[in-house]
Amino acid sequence: MTNDDGILSPGLLALSEAVSDLGELLIVAPSFQQTGMGRSFPQGESIGIIEEKILMINDDPTKSYGVYGSPAQAVAYGILELSHRKPDLCLCGINYGENLGLSLTCSGTLGAAFEAHSQGIKALAFSIPTSLSKQHSESFEEIDWAPIKKVIRRILIKILKEGFPENADILNINFPELIDDSTLIKFTRQSPQNYSEFLIPPERDFKKGYELKTEKRINPNDTPINSDIYAMKYEKAVSITPLKWDLSFDLKDKSWEKDLNQKEAE
Repeated sequence: MTNDDGILSPGLLALSEAVSDLGELLIVAPSFQQTGMGRSFPQGESIGIIEEKILMINDDPTKSYGVYGSPAQAVAYGILELSHRKPDLCLCGINYGENLGLSLTCSGTLGAAFEAHSQGIKALAFSIPTSLSKQHSESFEEIDWAPIKKVIRRILIKILKEGFPENADILNINFPELIDDSTLIKFTRQSPQNYSEFLIPPERDFKKGYELKTEKRINPNDTPINSDIYAMKYEKAVSITPLKWDLSFDLKDKSWEKDLNQKEAE
């Protein structure tokens, strides 16, 4: 169990509560807010410090661990130093902020899932919509977790019975703002567009720091019907996107290889 919002995030607590009776939990998360860290492995004297925490999971005091480091580092330390065996699954979230479209590699939540996959562990990433101004904050919004927990349990119970969907390494799961018993669950593809885009900065003094601002800009004409963004924004459905972490493809045009091996072309 991990996240990118920090060990004290209500989202991590809700995720842990949703599945606490379904298996043995090992909760290892960054000590502090780590949104947008991707799968980074920053360096520094404090990196790798691990602090024991006690979280109340369904009124049960549960030993947990806060790691000075990124979400991916929390996963690595958890697997290598804190787990007495190879974990069966890695659950990441529940993240404050959607992880949709081309933003996935920026996400610390997905970064944790990518790290788990690199160590042979299937992973699930869970995210909810949050205003952009709150996504890097430790001032967490009040959320009704009950309907979200119900969906998470339904997903986990099916996986524990039947395993992961064929060919999937990671499941990227995004919840709409409002969920009830009528909310549909859709299997989707990653949208080929950004869910939020960086804005051009105003004229400024380059000698002073400046954080790039983002804005949600969705063009419905560029949003495929079977995509994660379409399911979330227009169908108000839970989006489950199976991810295969192979970024390569077979290049059918063999002339590239032939031409690049023509030494005289230099």
